[in-house]
Amino acid sequence: MTNTTSPKRNYALPIAIMIALFFMIAFVTGLQNPLGVIVKSQFELSNFQSQLGNLMNFLAYLCMGIPAGMLLQRIGYKKTALAAVTVGFLGVGITFVSGTMDSFPVYLAGAFISGFSMCMLNTVVNPMLNTLGGGGNKGNQLIQIGGVFNSTAATLAPVLGGYLIGDLAGARIANSNPVLFLAMGIFVLAFLVLLFSRIPEPYVVQKEKNARKDSHSAWSFRHFKLGIICIFIYVGVEVGIPNIMNLFMTDQVTGQGIDTTIAGSVVGTYWLLMLVGRFIGGVIGAKVSSRAMLTTAASIGILLMLLAIFMPTGNIVNMPVMRSDISFGFAEVPVNCLFLVLCGLCTSVMWGVIFNLAVEGLGKYTSAASGIFMMMVCGGGILPAAQSALADSVGFLNSYWLLVAGFAYMLYYALIGSKNVNTDIKTE
Repeated sequence: MTNTTSPKRNYALPIAIMIALFFMIAFVTGLQNPLGVIVKSQFELSNFQSQLGNLMNFLAYLCMGIPAGMLLQRIGYKKTALAAVTVGFLGVGITFVSGTMDSFPVYLAGAFISGFSMCMLNTVVNPMLNTLGGGGNKGNQLIQIGGVFNSTAATLAPVLGGYLIGDLAGARIANSNPVLFLAMGIFVLAFLVLLFSRIPEPYVVQKEKNARKDSHSAWSFRHFKLGIICIFIYVGVEVGIPNIMNLFMTDQVTGQGIDTTIAGSVVGTYWLLMLVGRFIGGVIGAKVSSRAMLTTAASIGILLMLLAIFMPTGNIVNMPVMRSDISFGFAEVPVNCLFLVLCGLCTSVMWGVIFNLAVEGLGKYTSAASGIFMMMVCGGGILPAAQSALADSVGFLNSYWLLVAGFAYMLYYALIGSKNVNTDIKTE
């Protein structure tokens, strides 16, 4: 196998490109949060129906995860990334068309196609950064640094979306056109940069040599199988926290009836705390094990979630938020929202550490594992949809019990499930 961490090679450019793609993934995915609020008002939908766009976006991962891993093995990182940004441009373009047509089905189609692109990009970015870092703590550190930029984009999307919504009663998908144009511009720029860049391809040739000889696969590793369940749950928790919180804050009947601009700022602050957490994770990632980081984050997440559920909604706090003009101010919100926002510090490091733990020791099976891993990101659509259905029946805050269970599983994976018990399998 090619030594991708040789000191004779300078991988600064490919690392920068992978990190930039991290930004794109979160920005386009994050648009589904404010769009969910818009379509709920525009088409008079239930909480569950308002999350269908988010569901379609993440169901694309279920359909494309394994094909994306196969594509990565066949044509490599660069061509897969080029195909992904092309599909992403098409998906965002269809979302724009849905605004001109005032069509909910076309909006869902745009979300679904955008999800294909996000899955393909994730399949490229995560194993590439892990490989360039040499795996282990260093690989985790690079993924955490990429996560900082991921969270930057995730912070901007709901804040800008909340600002563009304006009056919720008259909100339309077309209100988000400036953000959609920005996303399409980012895709065009990324395509041009990728086209003229050299990206190392560590696994393509080796896969061709060993394809007929392998009697094992990524599925042969217990810690990987438990890891893909963990990532399914994690992405659902990460997305469900802010999405349902946004519905809780803006709902005029059973929620709090908070202005959409303020609600967008609160949601943006959740993603901002994820940025802070990932920055910290990037700094300490080379010194603190992935298992220790996940154990700590899951434990604190359970505590914060329980506080959010049990605290009275009548307790109002003046919470610092990032406003639509990217400045800081204060917003009066129920204390429950404060605890939910603080969960962003916990969910911030989980993506990188779960991926790192799940593929540790897989060697030549890493590329295929990445495709399977991406398939399970569909949890980011399925769990919030299930939670929104619970919110329709038992209330917004009680629906968060589903996420408490999710944090509990992640704690189990950190303590027990992530241990590699299949070290006898050859991976070179």
